[in-house]
Amino acid sequence: MGSPFELTGKLALITGGGTGLGMGMARAIVNAGGKVVLTGRREEQLRFACEELGSAASCIQHDITRLDTIPGLVSEMEERFGPVDILINNAGNHLKKSVAETSDEGFAEVLMTHVQGGFALTREFAGRMVARQSGAILFVSSMAAIMGVPNVIAYTAAKTAISGMVRGLASELSPHGVRVNAIVPGWIESDMTNKAFAGDPERARKILSRTPMGRLGSPEDIGNAAVYLCSPAARFVTGVDLRIDGGAGIGF
Repeated sequence: MGSPFELTGKLALITGGGTGLGMGMARAIVNAGGKVVLTGRREEQLRFACEELGSAASCIQHDITRLDTIPGLVSEMEERFGPVDILINNAGNHLKKSVAETSDEGFAEVLMTHVQGGFALTREFAGRMVARQSGAILFVSSMAAIMGVPNVIAYTAAKTAISGMVRGLASELSPHGVRVNAIVPGWIESDMTNKAFAGDPERARKILSRTPMGRLGSPEDIGNAAVYLCSPAARFVTGVDLRIDGGAGIGF
């Protein structure tokens, strides 16, 4: 009898999969026996990622904010690679500005990537998963959805919306065999984290001081959590926000 954490024979689509957390999740899924298709805007980076991951990985260049192209992407995915068992909504952008400096356009751009793009892709795949009575959908949330973080109001709004969507989607889709969950990363070593810390040593100090484990996490930590939530080991888990944060959410 195989391990319940195995993903052998499963196909995952990971948006924003070429770097950072997306790459960490892709690597973990491949190590668990699954196959991945990575999407993102930077074709060269996607190809580098696929070369590293090997024959279990493929990629399609795509911009999640182009909502009108999403039905075509879903059709192309399943025609080329077969049924998608796992959807991971990881694509994201960041806007580090004070409330006064955050424009309507900047605010809308962040929500478009995290919320509207993620929802549109989920809607298209959910219909196919419901028809098959099987599937796992995973969103990537943030500590900004749990605690007040200054100077990232657009990002906070987007990630908070994701937490609500996860609960609503799970209640509607889970009776049809489709589980929906979210990972809530703490502060993880990534390009986005480094950008947020740039020129702000006090921010980095404060984060580490309230993280009981006293360090940043790694993309591998997020990848292992993704494997769990998308595997048979989590077959009775839906509608949850799973914090992978070194204790930051309970730190003093």
